[in-house]
This record gives sequence, structure tokens and C-alpha cells, in this order.
Amino acid sequence: MSNAAENDTVTAPPAEAPAKKKGGAFNRETVLEVQHFTDRLFRFRTTRDPHFRFVNGQFAMIGLEVEGKPLLRAYSMASANYEDDLEFFSIKVPDGPLTSRLQHLKVGDSVLVGRKPTGTLVQPSLLPGKRLYMFSTGTGIAPFSSIIKDPEVYDLYDHLILIHGCREVAELKYGLDIVEAARENEFFGDIVREKLIHYPTVTREPYQYQGRATDLIENGKLFADIGQPPLDPAEDRVMICGSPGLLRDLVRMLEERGFREGSGGDPASYVIEKAFVES
Repeated sequence: MSNAAENDTVTAPPAEAPAKKKGGAFNRETVLEVQHFTDRLFRFRTTRDPHFRFVNGQFAMIGLEVEGKPLLRAYSMASANYEDDLEFFSIKVPDGPLTSRLQHLKVGDSVLVGRKPTGTLVQPSLLPGKRLYMFSTGTGIAPFSSIIKDPEVYDLYDHLILIHGCREVAELKYGLDIVEAARENEFFGDIVREKLIHYPTVTREPYQYQGRATDLIENGKLFADIGQPPLDPAEDRVMICGSPGLLRDLVRMLEERGFREGSGGDPASYVIEKAFVES
């Protein structure tokens, strides 16, 4: 896999963003920045309607207008809910109905963003706990990008543990960037450096951390590496956003250990997100 140049980023001058059109179930936002990481992964930043509100960890339907009709897919907001712009992290699928088009976005292009965000990766669906584990693969890290930038979440846990599994080292770049930015934030960087544990791991290349998250849980290497005790439903809370295989295997492992899936009306010890761009 070829890795795009690290500075393969195009950004629009603020004054060049055209006025947005309103109407219907979608806001029409303007692309402000595009960055390609590999031949499979890219991020893009858009304007944000001032009336668009969401909870960190939620997703919205976004897409493009094709032949006069909206072509849509669920994307988690990778930006925090207090940021002025919206950010999304996307996979590129050559024959994907939407991503085959979305990967060619340019600064100034228009993107549709649904006005009704939703999703289960939110704190009210979890009981209080000591540690928050966030398991992700590929673009599944997007909702956790918003969560690790939420100062209020750090008040709820002793540690936040972000696990990001990818096939190759180049695919870790987005996660490394967002964690570094959070740690260097002038307002809450101190607490991020104190409480956030980042565990990037790959399966197909040599790296400091290697293996599938499920294997690293089973053999105990994950906990030895991060200096934390094994998963305990009495103290640990878990969020999962990733490939169907990760969701299936990790849910089985959690329930074998006594974890229970939570929801807004019935908070418990873990939550999953199925509706996201990689699935």
C-alpha cells in the first residue's frame, strides 16, 4: 500500500467558502480541507451549520447529490461538538456507490450533512466506571476522535484507553495525529497527557504493538503493555466501533466476562456502533 505524502493536504482560505444553501433534511456544507493518508484512507473538513448540534460520538448521514438525488452513508463526526467545522474520516472503496465519488472531493465542493445526528457511542448509555476502553479498527476511530477531545469525559474516568487496530503502519497516521493534537491542546492537554492511553496496533507489518485486539486481550499482552488490570465489568466501560469481525468477536468476549450492552434508557457496561463508514 502506498502512503500519500504527509503534507498531501489542500486547505481553502476562509474567505473562499461560498454561502450555504438550506432546505430539506440536509445542510449543504462546503469542503474546506482534504488530506489523503494512504490509497485507502482520507479525511475531509467542511463548514458547519451553526444550528447543527450533536453529542460527541454520534454520527450523521452524509453524502453527495448525484443526478439530483442524495447518495448517503453514515459517518461519525470526528470533530468535537464545540468545534466550528465538521471533520470526517473515510475509507476509499473503488466500487463503492458513495466512497468511489467521495474520495475525489476537492476544496470548494459541496457535501450533504443530515440534520439529525444519532448513535449509541455516548456516555449516557454507560454506567459510571474507572476506565473507558475505546476499541476501533480502521475508520472506526472517527467517533473516538471527538470523544478524546471532550474535556468532560476525562472527569468521568481515571483513564481513557484508545485501541486502534489497522493492517499496516501507514493506516495509523490519522489516529496518531488526533492523539498528538489532543495532548498538545492548550486548554485541556494536561489532563489528556495524564489520562489518555493510546494503543495503536497492526496485523500485517512489524510495529511496536502487533496483533488483533481480541488476541491481545486473550493473551493479556494489552494489559501488560498499558499497565492496567484485565477487563472487569465492575470497573471498566467499553465502546466499540470497527469491522463486523471486531464487533462480533469482542462482544462475545465481553459478555463471557459479564459485560452487558447498554442503551440510553438502560445504561450498562459496553456499547457498540454498527452504522459507520467501514462496516
